[in-house]
Parts: sequence; structure tokens; C-alpha cells
Amino acid sequence: MGTQIKKVSEIPGPKSKEMLARRAAALPAGLGKSTEVVVEKAEGALVWDVDGNQLIDFAGGIGMVNLGHRPKVVVDAIKEQLDKYLHTGALVTTFEPYLEFAELLNKITPGHFPKKTLLACSGSEAVENAVQIARYYTKRPAVICFEGAYHGRTLLTLSLTSKYALFKKGFGSYAQDIYRFHSPNVYRKPDNFTEEEYIDYCIERFDQNLISHVDPSSVAAIIIEPVQGEGGFIPVPKRFLEKIRKVCDEHGIVFIADEVQSGAGRTGKFLSIEHSGVIPDMVTMAKSIGSGLPISAVTGRADIMDAPHLGGVGGTYSGSPIAVVAALETVKQINTPEFLAKSVHVGDAIRTRLNAMADKFSCIGDVRGIGAMLVVEFVKDKKTKEPDMDFAMAVIKKSVANGLILIRAGLYTNCIRFLPPIVITDEQLHEGLDVIENAIQEVLNERV
Repeated sequence: MGTQIKKVSEIPGPKSKEMLARRAAALPAGLGKSTEVVVEKAEGALVWDVDGNQLIDFAGGIGMVNLGHRPKVVVDAIKEQLDKYLHTGALVTTFEPYLEFAELLNKITPGHFPKKTLLACSGSEAVENAVQIARYYTKRPAVICFEGAYHGRTLLTLSLTSKYALFKKGFGSYAQDIYRFHSPNVYRKPDNFTEEEYIDYCIERFDQNLISHVDPSSVAAIIIEPVQGEGGFIPVPKRFLEKIRKVCDEHGIVFIADEVQSGAGRTGKFLSIEHSGVIPDMVTMAKSIGSGLPISAVTGRADIMDAPHLGGVGGTYSGSPIAVVAALETVKQINTPEFLAKSVHVGDAIRTRLNAMADKFSCIGDVRGIGAMLVVEFVKDKKTKEPDMDFAMAVIKKSVANGLILIRAGLYTNCIRFLPPIVITDEQLHEGLDVIENAIQEVLNERV
């Protein structure tokens, strides 16, 4: 098939620069943009910009298009729904797509107990609903979250989020009764600990915090990303998740797994927490469950979900039939052995190449993640592990200029995250990895 990246101009080209100028004039300065790519169309793992350049997408809209850009089965479902009705309001009427999608999520999420599902429009809304329902159910105020967490940009979810300078600075004050505990980051553990000793230490600190920070009798929910997203794709160790489950069981606390970025087949399971065998009480989902349409879901134990009074949950746009039919077809495709196996395949291919790069380049401190949810972390020194955020940004700029869409991650913003559509071909995948490897070498050469 030949090369998948096809450049007819520099990136950004003249039309893109014109659009970017319009963006600067019309949109708020605080609305970030990770690249200067201006999109004309997209399909599968490819994106075309307004100047006619053909790029490979390794960012996937921050993990929004695991099934690829414009999957035919999803587009067809949307077109069919457009000829029926757009939205009559789930708070006013009942329509089958909402019911069918809820029934599907109730069936495929972990746990052999009755479940119910509430739909909303964004990951932030899903998290907000999950916490509010947990508070209503337990009649308690406090919520435990973790260092490195990202849960959204609403008042409550921004209060739960951990990366201060990028997301929180200037927007306080924040919601009360939020308690942030240490979350294990094995790569940055103290040198004198083995991995198991470090996890033991994190569990010990967890118990201490239940004395020094908040009493379990006041805690409504513990919310955690089984693989931290914005924090740098850090998988939470199984024993730590098991500890949370045990504490929740002992004290009647609701365990919420935030699967907004790590779910939807990204890690080789439908949800990333399935790798641990730990069963949460509630799960929040968004991003790739809708193939780019605004939809999110909270699925949880029926007794918890039923707790709020009649009229206590819901929203005008929640459960939009257009978004729901897209999500229904997306999840049907994602939750198949073939798709999940492809996710593992894509992840193995990326990890193999990145590990080889880590052996070659001293600037790579760590390669980590699960399945096709991976990062490479750049450091100034492999021993001290001092973060090198400038290096990560330089690699991204060179990669984008050469036709590969990439974005950063990590508490120190020194990681590059890999979230290509799982439908990416091997040819596209390795061509993109070649671009990254060449970009790393170029940046190193410039630093000499």
C-alpha cells in the first residue's frame, strides 16, 4: 500500500494557518490545542488536513475513537436514526435505544448482581452523577480520590482532579469533603523499596489516611482510575485495588471505577479494571463508547442507582438518541473477542518498538501501560528520573510536522501517550512509530 503519511505542504500549511488565526480571534485563549492540525476529514486511523496533507492519528481525540474515525456501522446507525427523531427527551418520553444500550451495559460490565445505567453527555457528568448518587445512597459527604487523578472540569470533578497548574489554577475555591490519597506509581518508587514493599507502603499509608484525613464512616465513595489517564497511564496495582474493595466492603463505601479513558476496549478488556478481577460498585464510561459523539454512562448496582428520589437525576440532552444509537453499535463492535484481541496486538506492537527505543535512547525513562493504552516517559537522567517535559514537546512538534498526530500526558507533562484507533493497520502503526523514533533522534542531535 505504500506510505500512509502524505505531505503536500508543510504542517500547518497556508489554509491551516488561516484557520488557526481565526481560532485565535474567535475562541478563548484558555481552550488548549495540542497540535496545529486543522482537520478536513478523517477515517479509520487517518486524518486529512485542510491543506491536503494525510496524517496518521496516534491521539484518537484523547482516546475518543477506539473504533476509528467514522466507522461505517456507526455512521449508518446515525443516518437511520436521523430519519426517525432527534430527541424527545428521556425526562419526558421513553425510547428504545436508551433502554437497549442500558441493558447492554448492565450485562457486560463486571459484577453478577442487578445493575442499572444512567446516561449523560460527558465524562465529567458521569463522574458527577456517580458521586452524587453514592452520596445519596450512603447519606455521607466525603469522597476519596487520588494523586495524579483526572476526573473532569466541572466544579466537583475539577475538585477531584489532581494536576493543579494545568487544570485548577485560578478556578478555586473547590468542592468540600474531597480527600486525596497517595496512589502507587511504581516507576517513581523510592529506590530502597522493592515493588512489593512499595505497594505494601502505599497500602499502609492508605490506612493511616483513614485516621489522619477522614474517618471511613464519613466516606460516601472512593473513586479511582484503574489506569490513570492524564496522570501518565499508570496502572494501579492489583493489590491496591483489592485494598480499596476491602475497605469499601468493611465500611459500606461505594467503589467507583472511572473508565472514561481506560475503558471501551482500550486495554484488551472492555474495562481496564477487569484485568484485576476487582468488582466495583459503579463504573463511569464516556469517550470511545460513542465513537466521537457526546455520550457517557454510569452503570452500577441497582440498589445504589435507585437511591435518589424521583426526578433527582437526569438532564435535557442525556440519552440523546443520535448519540445512543452510535454508542450501541460502537460497544457491540468493541466488546467482541476479535476487537479485544486486536487491542492486545496493537499494544504489543507499540510496546515492542518503544522498549527497543528505550534501549537505544537514554532519554526514555519508562514505557508502561496496559494493552493499547501506553506511554513513553522522557527524563533528563535515567537514574535521577528528572522529568524532561521540553523533550516530550519537541518530539511531538517534530512528529506532527512529519504527519503523525501525538499528544502529551503525565503529572509532569513529560510523557507521550499512545491512543491510536484500534482499527489501525500494522503498516500505519509502524510508519507512525518510525516517525517518533526519527523525531527522538533529531531532538537528541539538536541538543548535542
